[in-house]
Amino acid sequence: MSPLPTHDDVRAAAARLAGRVVRTPMLRHPVLDALAGGTVLVKPEPLQRTGSFKFRGATNAVLRLDGAQRAGGVVTHSSGNHGQALASAAASEGVRALIAMPQDAPSIKVESTRRWGAEITFFDRLNTDREALANRLAAERGAAVISPFDHPDVIAGQGTAGLELIEDATAAGLRMDAMVVCTGGGGLIAGCALAAEGASPGTEIIAAEPEGWDDTARSLAAGERLSADGKGSTFCDALLSIRPGEITFAVNRSRLAGGVAVTPEEVLAAMRFAFDHLKLVVEPGGAVALAAVLAGRVPAKGRVLGVVISGGNVDPAVFARTLG
Repeated sequence: MSPLPTHDDVRAAAARLAGRVVRTPMLRHPVLDALAGGTVLVKPEPLQRTGSFKFRGATNAVLRLDGAQRAGGVVTHSSGNHGQALASAAASEGVRALIAMPQDAPSIKVESTRRWGAEITFFDRLNTDREALANRLAAERGAAVISPFDHPDVIAGQGTAGLELIEDATAAGLRMDAMVVCTGGGGLIAGCALAAEGASPGTEIIAAEPEGWDDTARSLAAGERLSADGKGSTFCDALLSIRPGEITFAVNRSRLAGGVAVTPEEVLAAMRFAFDHLKLVVEPGGAVALAAVLAGRVPAKGRVLGVVISGGNVDPAVFARTLG
C-alpha cells in the first residue's frame, strides 16, 4: 500500500492547485437553517470545473507525475465524474488519457469525458473487476493508473474542498461541529478528514451514503473493510462503490465519526431543495450529504454543520424527474 496522505499533503495540494481549480464559495440559506434547526454551511462543488470535486484530486495527481509517467499517459476507471476530471486535467498538461467507463454511465458524463480528448473503453458494471481492468490497460500502454479514490495524491487534492470550507467558516466566525460528506470509495471524505485534522480538529466528519451502498458505514462499525450488499437503487450512480478503498479506509477508520444512509426519495427531495433555494443543479450522488441533513439523519439542532455537495453532472431526464 502507498504511504498514507497527511494534513500537510492537503495543504501542499491547496498551494499546488491555486489558480487551477475554482475556490467554490460557502453558501448559506435561512430556509435551510430553519429546516435543519441549526447553521448549515454548504460547499457547492457543482460549480467546480468539470462539475464536481473530482477535478481537484485529478489535477493534483497529474501535476505530481514525473516525466516518464507523463510520457506514458494515464488510465482510470470511472462512472463519469473522475473520468471527465482526469481527462480535463490530463489535457491541460498534454498527457494522454484512457478512461474505462461503465456501459450505463450517464450520457452527459460520457460526452464530457470525450470532449476533453480522452479515449474511452466501456465495461459491464456488474461483472467487471474495474481495478484489474485499469491495471491491465495501464500495463499494456506503460501508463500510470490514477484511481478515482484510492490514491494518495487524489485524496490530498479532494481534501482541499474541506480545507476551503473550514477556512471560510473560520473567516465568518464559525466552527463546524460536524462536516457531512457524500461518500462512495471514500476519497473525498478521507481528504476532508485530513483537512479537519489539522485545521479544525474538533469537527466530526460523517459519511453520507445511498441506502444499500453504505460500505463505509458498515466498515467503520466493524473496524474492517466490508462490502455493501449492492442491492440498493443505482440512482446515485456516482457513489456505487462496493467496498472502501484500502488507502481511504486506512485514513478514515480512526478519523470518521460514523456514517448515515439515505433513500432515493430523500435524495430527490434534496436535489429539488438545492434547485429551488440554492439555485444549484445537483446530481443524485452529489445530493446525498444534503439529503442526510434535510432528512434529520445527522443531528443539527443548535449546531453548525458543513455539507459538501459533491457534483452536478446529472442527466437531463433524471433532473426533469426531480422537477416533476
